[in-house]
Amino acid sequence: MIGVDEFLGHLSPFGDISSRAMFGGHGVYWRGMIFAIVYRDRLYLKVDESSKPDYLTRGMGPFRPNERQTLKSYYEVPQDVLDDQEALLSWSGDAIRAAQVTAEGPS
Repeated sequence: MIGVDEFLGHLSPFGDISSRAMFGGHGVYWRGMIFAIVYRDRLYLKVDESSKPDYLTRGMGPFRPNERQTLKSYYEVPQDVLDDQEALLSWSGDAIRAAQVTAEGPS
């Protein structure tokens, strides 16, 4: 469990981080690009084909703000990663890279 302010505090090494209210939670942005969602004290990070298996092997699921909506590009972060600052920064860096690729589109 993690709140948006606590998560933002962990991300200071990345510099330009901000958040905005969305889905009844908060979107977290790096240089204006969304890469994370904090919803009901749970953290969901942007995934791509290279990072998604890390979430699946730990039994983590996609972001579901309600029964009818599932965002399969954001997965819940396991508690052991939330408890480890170095791991959290690494996983967040992977999420930022996944967001950059999505923003740039296919090459």
